[in-house]
Amino acid sequence: MTLIRFENLHLAYGPTPLLKEADLVIEEGEKLALLGRNGAGKSSLLKLVAGEIHSDDGHIWRKPELKIGTLPQVLPAADERTVYQVVAEGLAEAGALLEEFHRLTHQAEHVDLKRLEQLQHQLEAIDGWNLQKRVEQMLKRLQLDANTLMASLSGGWRRRVALAKALVSEPDLLLLDEPTNHLDIDTIQWLEEQIKQFPGAVMLITHDRAFMQAVATRMIELDLGQITSWEGRYLEFLDWKQHQLEIEARHQAEFDRRLAQEETWIRQGIKARRTRNEGRVRALKAMRQERAARLKRQGKAEIQIESADRSGKLVAELTDVSVDYGEKPIIQHLNMSVMRGDRIGLLGRNGAGKTTLLKLLLGELSPTNGQVKIGTKLEVAYFDQLRAGLDPDKNVLDNLAEGRTSVTINGQQKHVMGYLQDFLFTPERARQPVRALSGGEQNRLLLARLFAQPSNLLVMDEPTNDLDLETLELLEERLAEYPGTLLLVSHDRAFLDNVVTSIVAFEGQGKIREYVGGYEDWIRQGGRFPALSAPQSDTVSATSSHQAKAAETAPSRKKLSYKYQRELDQLPAQIEQQEAEIAAQEAIVGDPGFYSRPTEEVTVELAKLTDLQNALETLMERWLELEAMTEGS
Repeated sequence: MTLIRFENLHLAYGPTPLLKEADLVIEEGEKLALLGRNGAGKSSLLKLVAGEIHSDDGHIWRKPELKIGTLPQVLPAADERTVYQVVAEGLAEAGALLEEFHRLTHQAEHVDLKRLEQLQHQLEAIDGWNLQKRVEQMLKRLQLDANTLMASLSGGWRRRVALAKALVSEPDLLLLDEPTNHLDIDTIQWLEEQIKQFPGAVMLITHDRAFMQAVATRMIELDLGQITSWEGRYLEFLDWKQHQLEIEARHQAEFDRRLAQEETWIRQGIKARRTRNEGRVRALKAMRQERAARLKRQGKAEIQIESADRSGKLVAELTDVSVDYGEKPIIQHLNMSVMRGDRIGLLGRNGAGKTTLLKLLLGELSPTNGQVKIGTKLEVAYFDQLRAGLDPDKNVLDNLAEGRTSVTINGQQKHVMGYLQDFLFTPERARQPVRALSGGEQNRLLLARLFAQPSNLLVMDEPTNDLDLETLELLEERLAEYPGTLLLVSHDRAFLDNVVTSIVAFEGQGKIREYVGGYEDWIRQGGRFPALSAPQSDTVSATSSHQAKAAETAPSRKKLSYKYQRELDQLPAQIEQQEAEIAAQEAIVGDPGFYSRPTEEVTVELAKLTDLQNALETLMERWLELEAMTEGS
């Protein structure tokens, strides 16, 4: 059964059309992946499907009473709402009644019985008890506790809540916009299974090729204003697409040859003017118009990496290193050597300690126990997934050049404008302020800045977010050619397989193991994450647990003064609160429309995020300091 049909749609923001006489049909139960370069109009097409915007021309038909659920790219806020409240919002007005009924029936005292009776009548009138059962079944299916506060949940669990909210209305069509962004691999695999089991149709935008290959069964490509449909999996589509591009190139070459012949004929002078055919002249004019109207494909980014002199043979060596935050083991008894030329992927759940290990390897953090030896002649280039290194008030050129007219790439001088064109920035776009760029363009600018720095140690934290697939594949090629040492944090399984030669996996309770190969090799060698349990509202808090364990072990530790002990006891709760605030602020900064806000707002929010992160570092350093004071001396 057809759910949606688009016919001859036209949509344009400016002179270049995003859609030009485009057609699309979505059938019941289909799993569609929407492909296209950054700026091609994928998000706009998703909004057209959702009914959030309208086309300039054409016809849109939707199945009567069509239900559409949306899983947005931005996570739900880490606020004081309960999980039940957020999920019930997916049922609109009925959800509000159910949430109020749930809250009243779970109050320990002072229950408003009169209001409870009113709610019962209202819910009976709208079949509310079946809706309540639906909410409870959804919570159970996704292993969510109804009374847990959103502020206490990690990003992965908030993604589960968002999915429950989208699914609770039992939509006919589910729209997913970059659903894997900032999720760890374990949560991505869980999400894959949920999407596979969903009985309705799914339309998604993602840069995660492994996720797309596992979930989508039809590819929808938006290119040059046209929508092309192909039945099959992503890897099969790539072969078909390459064949289509070769055919198109031959056709265009033949067209250009005929156009050149006609241009030569029209310029032959008096003899041609006496004998020329007016129909042929009209045909030539039509060819000129067709050539002028042909939308040129966006070129491929030409990424080159500037290399520094070689570092010492040893980059970093960790001997029996342990790092604890209070009673929580982050790294336990780790022995690890990083040698020049190693290509290491750091793999683990969000919050497992990947950033902590990076700081140890870079000499930015001292361990609780053990020794860290840092190599010589290191020149580090660091990719920041939060784009904190970009000034939104400056244009692209100034963010890269900082007053220079050229950059040095592999020993050769290159003009900054030409270098930016290698990263698909036209001269006009290079003079635009950074706040006007899309997320993908900002990532390309960060890569341009990063690779213009001489380096022999490249540290990349989630570099694939918001990149289109062609640029992502080119980045893989260049990283494979990079002669220095690479430390990579990524949840993109295909990217890890194509780039790294070893995996350092965080397997729980501070246990870290190194495996030869990429992600698939880690799986084949028995690698796995520890079982993940759902956060419960009635469980003992982490702070209380830490304090209880500290009390048990106190006799074997040096006793602190009352003032210091009180400060140490309070730190776990302060750190947890700080992490929750950072997560909420990262969600604000990660919003696709964030950099389109007024400049002063962008500056304030970025500064707030930096202040929160600095405050967290201060709290953790103080925690380690007080913990060290408790050791016997």
